[in-house]
Amino acid sequence: MVSQNQQLEALQDIRRIMQRSSRFISLSGLSGIAAGIWALVGAYIAYDWIYEYYVSYNSEGYTGIAFQKLKLSLVVLAAAVLGAALVSAFYFTWRRANKNNLPIWDHTAKTLTLNMAIPLVTGGLLILALLRYNDWRFVAPLCLIFYGLALVNGSKYTLSEIRYLGICQIILGLVNTQFIGYGLYFWAVGFGVLHIIYGFIMWWKHERQSSNDMVIANR
Repeated sequence: MVSQNQQLEALQDIRRIMQRSSRFISLSGLSGIAAGIWALVGAYIAYDWIYEYYVSYNSEGYTGIAFQKLKLSLVVLAAAVLGAALVSAFYFTWRRANKNNLPIWDHTAKTLTLNMAIPLVTGGLLILALLRYNDWRFVAPLCLIFYGLALVNGSKYTLSEIRYLGICQIILGLVNTQFIGYGLYFWAVGFGVLHIIYGFIMWWKHERQSSNDMVIANR
């Protein structure tokens, strides 16, 4: 019986080693929660600005008294939200990797980054092209769709939950293409609410037990 248990533990150790070598498993659920909170804060600020400048949507696109001035502010706000989310993601991922004595920038992490960067860069260049021609109608849905494609493309190099988050983002973006005037709301749900839900699930499934063990050890 003891020998059988030892063999089972050995197989589990081998499985963990193989998983670490092929998948980046240091992603933290707290990163998703933080990114979602930043996205909701950004959406709230953007909504406040849009309401202040009386921006509306009609058959000719977004119009308003000061929309030209508002556009630059929205782009800067989006960049700030992205920057805050990336900093939060790096911090929580670094903390989890350090806790588990795992490298944060190994071959798997580089492969994951490359596979996510291809759809993200492609989508970003397409969105910039739309902005150049003053077409804002599909900016929000394209952000969701290409971000979802990036998550699905990179999911085979990290935790499987990322794939389901990506699929949800793609579906949400496609639905948004049929409700163009509500892009900010879809953006808030996709980058805000879904990230928080995903982050909590990730934390509950992969990090809660280690957090409880740490609390017990410190008593």
